[in-house]
Amino acid sequence: MEGLAAFSRHRYLSLETYRRTGQAVATPVWFVVDRDVIYVYSLATAGKVKRIRNNPRVRIAPCDARGRLTGAWVEATARIVDERHAAQAHDLLRAKYGWMKRLADLFRKLRPKPRAVLAIVVA
Repeated sequence: MEGLAAFSRHRYLSLETYRRTGQAVATPVWFVVDRDVIYVYSLATAGKVKRIRNNPRVRIAPCDARGRLTGAWVEATARIVDERHAAQAHDLLRAKYGWMKRLADLFRKLRPKPRAVLAIVVA
């Protein structure tokens, strides 16, 4: 999808999820585009993951590290992927973010906490 190729040029993505009240919560995240899917990872206990379990509807937009938008919002849906797809996503994220992702992986080994990988598909 041509629209997702435009995201590939960015380092951060603003992921907007929704509380049960309908209030939007935007969070800047690392991401990687693989064909027609955007992958994001997070702690499994993070608010964004909990919100996606309740409501898979999300919006995404390119942003900077502080979450300031650098592009337009796009409607999408998100789901938590299985271990096989999660491992593939982590490999792709390592390729994109290099030493920063490897350092994050090292910290994860020192303080293991469950992680979740989200697959985001543009609506």
